[in-house]
Amino acid sequence: MIQLGDLEARNAALNAFVDFDESAQCGDGPLNGFTIGVKANIAVKGLPWTGGIGAYRDRIASRDADAVARLRKAGAAIIGTLNMEEAALGAKTDNPFFGATQNPHRLGYTPGGSSGGSAAAVAAGLCNVALGTDTMGSVRIPAAYCGIYGLKPTRGAISQDGLEIAEANLDSIGPLARSLEDLEACSRVLMEWNSPQVIDNIALLENLGDVVCEAAVLENYGKACAALNATDGFCLPYPLTRIRYAGFISTSLALSESLGELLTTHPDGISENLKFLMTFGPQRSEPDLAEDRKILAEVSEAVNAVVEQHGAILLPTAPQAAFSHADRAPANQADFTCLANIAGLPAISIPAGWNDQGLPVGVQLVGAAGNEAGLMQLAKKLDGQLSAYRQPPLFYGK
Repeated sequence: MIQLGDLEARNAALNAFVDFDESAQCGDGPLNGFTIGVKANIAVKGLPWTGGIGAYRDRIASRDADAVARLRKAGAAIIGTLNMEEAALGAKTDNPFFGATQNPHRLGYTPGGSSGGSAAAVAAGLCNVALGTDTMGSVRIPAAYCGIYGLKPTRGAISQDGLEIAEANLDSIGPLARSLEDLEACSRVLMEWNSPQVIDNIALLENLGDVVCEAAVLENYGKACAALNATDGFCLPYPLTRIRYAGFISTSLALSESLGELLTTHPDGISENLKFLMTFGPQRSEPDLAEDRKILAEVSEAVNAVVEQHGAILLPTAPQAAFSHADRAPANQADFTCLANIAGLPAISIPAGWNDQGLPVGVQLVGAAGNEAGLMQLAKKLDGQLSAYRQPPLFYGK
């Protein structure tokens, strides 16, 4: 049985875990010895299954989600559930009902969202691996902000069974880890792992779509481009800001449908901010909604075509490093990450370097559907050249 006493005390400074399983233990299998935390929108039998929503604080999962069951069967110890943005819609993990999660690289700073608890717990060594969910970057952005590794798999590669869904067409459950080896080990359990298709050509977005990026992001992205000898450019049919907004509208619509009843039955269990975000989709005119759908379809087709031609795309993960919880979240955080969700493609974020404050920045690789194995090989090659993983000041692992 896992001893949680010290873990609970160490978690106090970070507020990464919201609930622990006191009976957690490892079993036999390839993941024996792994401790795993699970984002609170993924069901863990016997623990609150909240989705970060106050109205669901007393909802107890009657069974494990499929992804959790697979990890448990493979011998991993499922030690608890992790803090997240309310309803997985947000970018800071400053939850109005469960509090703010701290970045272990700097207290007072965001670990990213919406899987902020997952990234902070892994980065701080509170668990080996965590499950997060990624709607438009919610695994990869926290991975970048916390200086670790995160995988958003091919759409549908990991079952959504037992997931409190934000937007079914965009959502993916994905793991976060402190090494690509651990990320791969868990991914092989969570999904079918096909033979790798070798990737020998990398595409780059021309001028990064004119997204304004911090100097450290540009510098370390340039190092990644040089490491992979990536020079081929491509363009998108719409500005990244507009593409991201179309994805947000789709998510707002989906949440207004799935959570709308709570506005009547448990109005105090949803924050005013989430209520506000849920109004954007329903208030959109039909012509605008039609344009949003057109944008998402055309961008999906365009990104898939680029990957089919080149094999992979290299992008910054986020345009900035982590920022203070006191600051307003930059609107452009998901400008780069949203593309993989819209296109349904796998993407891996890896540490790329640091800014002048010692905060990590990341880059991501986007690959062909079903080629997680080939993308992992490429990520290992790039990671070996960048060597940018660094333990944070608040690290409690071995």
